[in-house]
Amino acid sequence: MTGRASALGGFPWRHYLLPGITILVFVFLYAPIVSLVVFSFNENRLVTVWSGFSLKWYASLLQDRQILNAARVSLEVAGLSASLAVVLGTLAGIALARFGPFRGRLLLTGMVTAPLVMPEVITGLSLLLLFVSMEQLIGWPAGRSVTTITIAHATFAMAYVAVIVQSRVVDLQSDIEDAAADLGARPMQVFFWIPLPMIAPALVSGWLLAFTLSLDDLVVASFTAGPGSSTLPMVIFSKIRLGVSPDVNALASILIFLVGIGVGIAAWQMRRAAANRARRADEAAQQLRDGRDS
Repeated sequence: MTGRASALGGFPWRHYLLPGITILVFVFLYAPIVSLVVFSFNENRLVTVWSGFSLKWYASLLQDRQILNAARVSLEVAGLSASLAVVLGTLAGIALARFGPFRGRLLLTGMVTAPLVMPEVITGLSLLLLFVSMEQLIGWPAGRSVTTITIAHATFAMAYVAVIVQSRVVDLQSDIEDAAADLGARPMQVFFWIPLPMIAPALVSGWLLAFTLSLDDLVVASFTAGPGSSTLPMVIFSKIRLGVSPDVNALASILIFLVGIGVGIAAWQMRRAAANRARRADEAAQQLRDGRDS
């Protein structure tokens, strides 16, 4: 027994176990995506039977007016709702981070964080009832359209933006702002010159997150959409209910390609920024050494 344990103990488990687990995780995550991309080039209409390489499904996709219109609606809604969510979420995040205890703070905190934990079905149903009640009372919005989807997406996306902005604003020091105010800068000038550039990365991150959440949403959009305002997830879901179509694979492959380009650009920018910071640190250290030598 002791000899067997020593033999097992002599095997380099650590050198093989961690790489093996890593490979399994990556296969589990990316094997379905790779298979989807591969079968998007399949000539056969059956997505599980390979019969040759072909680009006809990409050509068919470019001629599908339903998908193209849905993609246009999704991009329009995502851009508008992300921009609106950044404005509202930034105001809420700054209020929660900078203002001290005030009447209604607990209520504001609960209202901001509620969409983070609220089920999407409840959110979509409540917004639908709200839009119907508003239409009966004031006549707006007139039916379900791109406007209602945009408002609905901005409602839950602003919660994510508020959390991101609040966490960034909390780390900011107010000394520079106080100094600018003492030198005669007005409050709006102080905001646009000092804290706004500092929280700009958080604003960009919040906008991208809100854009992605809106582009990916299906449940809330299904409740708040009307005739002629179907989003891309809604169209894809309606298509795959009758079976996976090869043009859907082609569409998903294009989206994966665009996301890959975005991730690559972001990684390049991050690496470039890190290299610039390292270069500036080396230059500062060299100047310090030169000053000591002189």
